Amino acid sequence: MTALYSYGLGIGTQNSQGDWLDVYFPQPVLGAGQQLADVFSACLDWQQGNQGVSLTAESLARLADALQQAGERQQADLARKLAGGSRPAVAAVLATDAAPASVPEAYLKLHLISHRLVKPHGTNLDGIFGILPNVAWTSDGAIDIAELGERQLQARLAGRTLSVDCVDKFPKMTDYVVPTGVRIADTARVRLGAYIGEGTTIMHEGFANFNAGAEGPNMIEGRISAGVMIGAGTDLGGGSSTMGTLSGGGDMVISVGSECLIGANAGTGIPLGDRCTIESGLYITAGTKVVMLDDNGQQAGTAKARELSGKSDLLFRRNSTTGVVECLTNKSAIELNDTLHAHN
Repeated sequence: MTALYSYGLGIGTQNSQGDWLDVYFPQPVLGAGQQLADVFSACLDWQQGNQGVSLTAESLARLADALQQAGERQQADLARKLAGGSRPAVAAVLATDAAPASVPEAYLKLHLISHRLVKPHGTNLDGIFGILPNVAWTSDGAIDIAELGERQLQARLAGRTLSVDCVDKFPKMTDYVVPTGVRIADTARVRLGAYIGEGTTIMHEGFANFNAGAEGPNMIEGRISAGVMIGAGTDLGGGSSTMGTLSGGGDMVISVGSECLIGANAGTGIPLGDRCTIESGLYITAGTKVVMLDDNGQQAGTAKARELSGKSDLLFRRNSTTGVVECLTNKSAIELNDTLHAHN
């Protein structure tokens, strides 16, 4: 029997055809072992591999008893709660870290990241856009786009309004996971599958995509694009941005190290090391021509920004007289105010 990579018991939403729209996993488990693999094999229609298994009240009761006997009391209690619910339940079982092949598998992987059990790029999300349906996220939860009009009519006939918050493949994280020790000013701007570390503040215009995030503590007033991880103590200024690979088609994975500052309306299209600064309004891309300055402020050559990828203690600025992008050693690390990250 294959040992489990991870699993989750969840409750979700299906359309009228029985297709999964979303799944909420309150207690996902990473690194489950052989004993739990045996429990799932004995109680569910699962033998090996990755799978989402729809659960009946009867199968949940069997699973709860088996989990209890295996010493998994929390999971047993969860199974009993799901058995008494009115919404469809599902078990997502991942024996290997393969790309998701079903909605329950995809949602479990996104939960693993937002629960801080794995970091961005720590689980295989290849093809997730093709797996997740485009859904209307409403005051009544997830609704199939094709069924939205009828649901809106039913709501009006009942004397209420069905509010549609957005139409997207990814829901907002806080409807599924609220990490400890964070502040998020506008929860709609953080997608499920974001990793938001302890002590992180995301202000109203800050944004964190799926498979991306901040180590914590961080002050995020700019955009963390898909696939980008921000190191501890780094500040993204208002209107700043980090370049992802989804739209640009590139294969360079962008990251920002610890104790960096990306100024207001600035951005980076290269990985940054630790203690780097990009001045406000300056966007560095891989092909940006950079004049290198020595310790005396004298020109010491030129380079394309990609040649500086991952290097630490760099300050990028634009010469206000010539307009030339310059780079010199950053002598002062950015230290964020501890008071800003006290969320307890």
